[in-house]
Amino acid sequence: MTAITLRQKLAILSDAAKYDASCASSGAAKRNSLKSGGIGSTEGSGICHSYAPDGRCISLLKILLTNFCIYDCSYCINRSSSNVRRARFTVDEVVQLTLDFYKRNYIEGLFLSSGVIRSPDETMGEMVEIARRLREEHRFGGYIHLKTIPECAPELLEKAGRHADRLSINVELPTDEGVNRLAPEKKPETIRISMARLRSKIEEKSEPTMRTKTRERFAPGGQSTQMIIGADASPDATILKSSARLYSSYRLRRVYYSAFSPIPDSSSALPLKNPPLMREHRLYQADWLMRFYGFEQDEILSGRPDGMLDLAVDPKLAWAIGNRAMFPVDVNRADRENLLRVPGLGTRAVGRILDTRRYRRLRLEDVGRLCQSITKVRPFIVAEGWTPGALTDSANLRARLAPAPVQMELF
Repeated sequence: MTAITLRQKLAILSDAAKYDASCASSGAAKRNSLKSGGIGSTEGSGICHSYAPDGRCISLLKILLTNFCIYDCSYCINRSSSNVRRARFTVDEVVQLTLDFYKRNYIEGLFLSSGVIRSPDETMGEMVEIARRLREEHRFGGYIHLKTIPECAPELLEKAGRHADRLSINVELPTDEGVNRLAPEKKPETIRISMARLRSKIEEKSEPTMRTKTRERFAPGGQSTQMIIGADASPDATILKSSARLYSSYRLRRVYYSAFSPIPDSSSALPLKNPPLMREHRLYQADWLMRFYGFEQDEILSGRPDGMLDLAVDPKLAWAIGNRAMFPVDVNRADRENLLRVPGLGTRAVGRILDTRRYRRLRLEDVGRLCQSITKVRPFIVAEGWTPGALTDSANLRARLAPAPVQMELF
């Protein structure tokens, strides 16, 4: 077989990594090698491809160590029975690529995932060695995210946490039944055990030691996970219930949702069509409501008998339209919890409202300056000189606030 070049490997393995959605450097500690020596920083920016939740532009070298895999998960393009072109990086190649890309200011860090070749321990061992060399031999201070393998030995997970900013373990699908049916070689209980071990280790290392009173560095960005949406028949209610359980049980930083993409020569158990990307977007919005806005999982979908989020309007607006008795809210008197439930008001806008009203009463135009758009807010608030009147209970309120229909393209 003809050997492939490093450039060809990069083309194959960066394309294969596009299905990993859990790729953001917001969990990294602030490090700057200009102050400590070495190379790399989490403070600068290169050629940016995405935005972290804290607003920073980030760019990561996002690759697989290999797309060879011993598992045959039905939904995965890199499954063992797939006829995709295969490639495998060596440890040295990944280390050198990361350093070369960083020196050219192309990237801010490394996101490394992998298929499983030979055994989970061997694959995870190589990933840990890459992170170790970058940190210890090259004093790389940039961001490192490792997608870990649940079946690997606990000591490898512990080593990974010493060098990586964030670790993630994929739960794969929203339900155990879905995993057992579409990825029978993977065991949901093994995934949960690994996530529990990782949570325990993160909490253990976060406590200062008795002797030095310092905290040992261990995955400061915490752990995250990813689930594939639309590969099975799980409704959004089930997906959000699984996410809520994952957040509470394992203290995850993020649950990422990745819309299923139909793949060549796939199993008949998989759908022929991918779910609408708007569904993935709505799940992220609902996830945000649970994490930052005080919503419970079951109330987000109350009144939706099919258990699916409304694709036409965002989840907060859908909830507000279905619970109009809670509105209008007086922006000059309401507490933070009630203000956060007003459609169109984000956490920053609510914070600004609370700060401003300490000095003066807010008018509608004042609220408009503090939020992105007053159109969505207007029917749900009372302000100085403004009441929505019958607008809140208007029969066509949803139609007025939903995006205008767009003509579909013929080609």
